[in-house]
Amino acid sequence: MNTHWRSFDPDKGSSPAVALRVDVSANDSEAPTHQHRKGQLVLALRGGVTCEVPDALWVVPPNCAVWVPSHVPHSNRVTPNARIFLLFVEPGTAAMPDKCCTLSITPLVQQLIERLADLPHDYEPDSFSGRLARLLLDELSTMQVEQFHLPISSEPRIRRIADALTRDPADRSTLDAWARRVAMSERSLARLMLRETGLTFGRWRQQLHLIVALRELAAGASVQQVSADLGYESVTAFITMFKKALGKPPARYFASLTRDR
Repeated sequence: MNTHWRSFDPDKGSSPAVALRVDVSANDSEAPTHQHRKGQLVLALRGGVTCEVPDALWVVPPNCAVWVPSHVPHSNRVTPNARIFLLFVEPGTAAMPDKCCTLSITPLVQQLIERLADLPHDYEPDSFSGRLARLLLDELSTMQVEQFHLPISSEPRIRRIADALTRDPADRSTLDAWARRVAMSERSLARLMLRETGLTFGRWRQQLHLIVALRELAAGASVQQVSADLGYESVTAFITMFKKALGKPPARYFASLTRDR
């Protein structure tokens, strides 16, 4: 990411909302775990973003955004050649969720964020920037919440499995095989997974595949490539999983993100 983004301190000023435009180079870019006083919205216009917080992994497909509340530790990973906007929101200035979530973003909110990114970060409440920020925050608080996240536990054995499958999502090891790797019985691991994440192992791994698929498809990868990278036996099987989860096959889903705007 560019130097301006790297050196920017969102907590330096007290403006209600500050926006930054970020263009990512050809390589993946990752911001290590950090936190700040202001809440942060990450909006993806092109490419995909994944945001990791202590208990979950969130995905930001195009025309959506992930909201990270104030003081929540988080890291962001952006796909190559992405275009994103970062919006930093002063606590108490907008009725935003108190937990991380993915939001659908309307064209109006996107345009307001883009316009605010072109303006000085410090402004008076009754200035043009101040009035624009108030409108933006009012609109932002009404955005629809989407369920694009993967529960991740800090429990060491669950975390070990999560880290391994995040590195190699094509690993099709059975629950029994994973249980042996973490020195547990299959039944005990099944109970632990359900208690820590709220999902069975099969549903949890499918959600991981969906998160990875959304990020890679948003970055321009083909359905065939993503299907192979996730270890599916056929493209049809992958499309069936995707459609069951999001209601549409990949091509129609991404087309609708643009058409519905």
